[in-house]
Amino acid sequence: MTKLCRSMTICCLFLSVLLLAGTSQAQTRPAIVEQLAKTYGLDSYGQIEAARYTFNLELPALKVSLSRTWTWEPKTGQVTYEAKDKDGKPVKVTYNRSQLNNAPDNVKNEIEPGFVNDNYWFVFPFHVYWDTSAVVTVKEKQKLPLAKGTATLVSVKYPAEVGGYTPGDTWDLYVGSDGRVEQFIYHRGGSKKPSNVTTTWAGYKKAGPLLVSTDHRGTADGKPARIFFTNVSVKLAGSDTWMDAK
Repeated sequence: MTKLCRSMTICCLFLSVLLLAGTSQAQTRPAIVEQLAKTYGLDSYGQIEAARYTFNLELPALKVSLSRTWTWEPKTGQVTYEAKDKDGKPVKVTYNRSQLNNAPDNVKNEIEPGFVNDNYWFVFPFHVYWDTSAVVTVKEKQKLPLAKGTATLVSVKYPAEVGGYTPGDTWDLYVGSDGRVEQFIYHRGGSKKPSNVTTTWAGYKKAGPLLVSTDHRGTADGKPARIFFTNVSVKLAGSDTWMDAK
C-alpha cells in the first residue's frame, strides 16, 4: 500500500484529537451539551447511512496544503479514504474501524488517526455529547476570541489519564444565541505543537439533517491556519442518492 506523504503525517500530529475507548461513570452534564448536538442534527443522526466529505488543511507558514476525502458509514464502521501520495498518485483505502487489529500499519498509525482528527472537526458537537468522560463547564457572556461580542463558553476538557492520541486536550466552544458554535479554541494537553488553535466556525451548510460548519479560519500558535470542508454530502437510509450540502 502506498505510503502517505509527509505533510499528511504532519497534519495528524498537528490536529490529532482524543479518541476515547470508553466512557466514565454517569455524570450530570450541562443541558447545553444535548442542545448543541441537537442543533447539529443529533435527532436525525440515525437516518444517516453514509456521509462523504473532503477535509482541507492550509498552513502557509509550514508550506502545508492537503486534502483527503472520507466516506463514512457510521452504522457499519466502514471508512473509505481517498487522497494523493507524495508523487501525486491517487490512493484509495477501505477499512472497517471495528477490525483495526487486523489492518495494515499505515491504516492503524496514519489513516485512522487522520479519520478521527477530521471527523472531530466535522461533527465535534456530536462528540461532545458522545464522549461522556469529558468534563463540560459552561460560562455565560464570555468575550469572543476573534471578534467583538460575547457568547456562551462551553469548555470540553478530556481527562489526562484516559488513553488516546492527545489526552488532556481542551476544546473551548463559543456558542451564539442561535445555538451554533461561532468560534473555538483548541488547547493541546501534551507537549506537541501547536499548543493552541483558534478559528472561526463559519460557512454553515446542511446536508440532509446534518448541519456542518465548512470553514474554519484563524491561527495555530499565532500563525495563519485554515481548515475547511468541501464535497459534503450524506446518504439517508432507504435511498441511494447522495444529498449535497447547501
